[in-house]
Amino acid sequence: MRREIRICGFGGQGIILAGVILGEAATKAGFQAVQTQSYGPESRGGAARSEVVISDGPIDYPRVTKADVVVALSQPAYDRFAGDIVSGGAVIVDESGVTAEGAEVQPFTATAQEVGHKIVTNIVMVGYLGARLDLIDPAILEETVLRNVPPGTEELNRKALKAGQELFAAQVS
Repeated sequence: MRREIRICGFGGQGIILAGVILGEAATKAGFQAVQTQSYGPESRGGAARSEVVISDGPIDYPRVTKADVVVALSQPAYDRFAGDIVSGGAVIVDESGVTAEGAEVQPFTATAQEVGHKIVTNIVMVGYLGARLDLIDPAILEETVLRNVPPGTEELNRKALKAGQELFAAQVS
């Protein structure tokens, strides 16, 4: 098993953190994982991309070659990074920032605002993606999120993670 995931958006949306959390949680769940990242020279607003490869065996190449899943939180990032996806792969976009024909549209930002603040949009997306991939125990994912977010934001991020998981569960049922 090898899963290749690409997460993209604007700098400042927590794209890199989301990839770091997924990769770290995957290793804690017993998988091999590698996370790579790229971003523009701007501290905020430029395109950002985080790629995570998760495997049950050794990873011979650390980059995403053909993504199984692409998640885009901004239109410029979608336009730049949504290519190179496997046949039957999933393209998931945030309804508030991306228009993409044939993509699965999710209310990540709106859900984050319902939870308390749009700053946790990335964690809503991590919860959704974690549930969709169904590789990482939710308790491990939560523990990893809480260890990687700023002190004092743990409860908001916990709610955001659960809201993302519930977003996926509501679509499956």
